[in-house]
Amino acid sequence: MLAPGGDPQQVLDAWLSRCERLHPKEIDMTLARVAEVRDRLGLRFGADTPVVMVAGTNGKGSTCAMLESIALQAGYRVGLYIKPHLVHFQERCRVAGRPVDAASLLPHFEAVERARGELTLTYFEFTTLAILHRLASEPLDLVILEVGLGGRLDAVNAIDADCSVITSIDLDHTEYLGPDRESVGREKAHIMRPGRPAIVSDPMPPASIAAHAASIGADLRQLGQDFTYSGDRQQWQWAGRSRRYSGMSYPALRGVNQLLNASGVLAVFEALYERLPISAQAVRAGLALVELPGRFQVIPGSPMLVLDVAHNPHAVAALAQNLDQMGFYPRTRAVFGAMADKDLANILARISPLVDHWHFCDLPIARAASAQALRQRFDEARAAGALQAPKEVGSSVHPDPASALAAAAAEADPADRILVFGSFFTVGGILKHGIPRLGGGVQPESVS
Repeated sequence: MLAPGGDPQQVLDAWLSRCERLHPKEIDMTLARVAEVRDRLGLRFGADTPVVMVAGTNGKGSTCAMLESIALQAGYRVGLYIKPHLVHFQERCRVAGRPVDAASLLPHFEAVERARGELTLTYFEFTTLAILHRLASEPLDLVILEVGLGGRLDAVNAIDADCSVITSIDLDHTEYLGPDRESVGREKAHIMRPGRPAIVSDPMPPASIAAHAASIGADLRQLGQDFTYSGDRQQWQWAGRSRRYSGMSYPALRGVNQLLNASGVLAVFEALYERLPISAQAVRAGLALVELPGRFQVIPGSPMLVLDVAHNPHAVAALAQNLDQMGFYPRTRAVFGAMADKDLANILARISPLVDHWHFCDLPIARAASAQALRQRFDEARAAGALQAPKEVGSSVHPDPASALAAAAAEADPADRILVFGSFFTVGGILKHGIPRLGGGVQPESVS
């Protein structure tokens, strides 16, 4: 046990450090340990509280944020588990639209520690159980749970969802999830439950998802079959099995794929309508007011600043399309840091045509590629002709994201654009002191 007292944030950080050292020597590749601790905790949500679980490669965070925003506008008390965090761990646990405070999490870390006994848990398993225990202690009308890696063996999957959502599927974490989209989709599909609605917002999902849904008797609802959307430059509309919405403004979240995510969100509320009625006004207000830091977050200034946690080729391709639609900027400087196990060659290839100078940065985690290694990968790809980069493209290395942004801002003209993207640690390293306002200092406001 950790000694009580002290600053709650420091105590929470100490718990997290301890959790990082609790990895079992050999992971049993099942949910047995998590399920055992769940049962010892008596962890469950009330019968009247629907649980929505969201899995996928990209779009999970946006989907969770829109679900939360609409439900809040409808007057419901919402609990949300979303990950990873940008600055503080407690961003992962939200109640009634706000992150919980560090002190309120401490009893739940202690409860998991007591309940696990002789069992060892990974960092993710331990912290997930603590957050779920914290949410279960609240009187909630809706619980939203974002799955981490995969689905079948993810600790979140120890909870039975009343409605599951699978967003876009692409290749990521292939060493765990398999080498192709069919394998990845099969892993994600295991969050479905027999007889319960399963929403798929990927317009071209792997066949393995529908196959698994059929094998367990899930109520599969697919984009293009069970719900559709269309729109023009001013507004969009959505139609499901029994409900329709028309003349809607576009979601406040920017990006070319947000209508896919929003469509899946509306399919969730249609599926849960008898238990959780949502008005058209709540839908409109929720989509108009939704916020999610670090997802194509455009911060006006001189130069313009864009923050995005895109860290796999599919997400980076969408980011490149979003950047291309922003209009003309004389030069774009990119601050980039990423994990070493990412598909760096394809990430660089998909966005290099838009970048005039790279500011590669180190990250405070052992799994990260060093700034020098990133620059070496870039130089090798460019020399091999694998990149369509501007002729005069430059690069530099920096010890952390904040230093990289400072250098980019110092070298940029007011009309230029600076892009910060890659790992959550890259964007989080920029936001930890507040939202930067280039040309006007830092605005010290919360990122949550």
